[in-house]
Amino acid sequence: MDSKITVKDMLTQLLAISRPLTAFEMPLLDAHGATLAEDIYAGDRLVLRKGSRIRSTQIGLAASIGLARLPTQPHPRVVVISAGDDLVEPGQRLTTDEEEFETNSWMLTTAVKEAGAVAYRVHTIPENQEQLKRVVEDQLVRADLIVISGESHDGSFTLIEAVLKELGEVTSVIPNLEGSARHCFGTIGEDKIPVVAVPGDPVSAFLSSELFIRPMIRTMLGVGNVFRSTMRATVTVNIESPIGLTSLVRAGLGTSESGFPTVTPLPEQDEMYTLSDAQALLAIAADSPGALSGENVDVMILERNS
Repeated sequence: MDSKITVKDMLTQLLAISRPLTAFEMPLLDAHGATLAEDIYAGDRLVLRKGSRIRSTQIGLAASIGLARLPTQPHPRVVVISAGDDLVEPGQRLTTDEEEFETNSWMLTTAVKEAGAVAYRVHTIPENQEQLKRVVEDQLVRADLIVISGESHDGSFTLIEAVLKELGEVTSVIPNLEGSARHCFGTIGEDKIPVVAVPGDPVSAFLSSELFIRPMIRTMLGVGNVFRSTMRATVTVNIESPIGLTSLVRAGLGTSESGFPTVTPLPEQDEMYTLSDAQALLAIAADSPGALSGENVDVMILERNS
């Protein structure tokens, strides 16, 4: 039986299995975009700080003090697998009412790239447990983290869960997150590769990616900013939230007449276009009934072009 777990406790356990990867020296041009693994000094002066992203100016500074290589934190390799026998690749035709276009592997693969990982996408339609097991085992050789999504209604998630438990130590839980469902996580294979299985619903998969997968990748990168940036903003309308569940409300940002940031929930929270339009996530704690119009709250800023 799946155990209930708070979002905070689940994140704590996931970060505990997300250790930074072993650092190595890279030539300057190859190091561009990576994370600096050590403090760099010019004499007694600290000029480049560990955990910072290596941009063009850092490359120039390194060259100016005679460095041809930099110690870098490698980008974690993340394999994203989407399993389900009713999933159809975009560009093909849906032939039955039960079929739907495969969404999660495209969204999650690009999401982990945005977090700083090297991403590999795998879409599979397993006929049985042994077939899916072979798919997962084949990916272990190139993965520092495996993310799998599967539907509950067609048995895909049950199949995923059985395979992961056969390959390693995996826990099944239901986080206290509004709109979410069963997750599995743990380590698999001889090298104990971290794995997370998320629900097949795209909105739920996105929220799990933001709450759980992204911080895991950022931890593996060894960066200081593991979590999204937050800011204070004024809620423009009343928001209700179920007691006992953490809510992540997709929202737009604005500015009040006085110049203070505002946050407004987007309509139809269960629709994909709401994810696309969202500029921020407004987090409401599980012990809160919501937020009142005019209340100042913390919001998580999503990376969006204006």
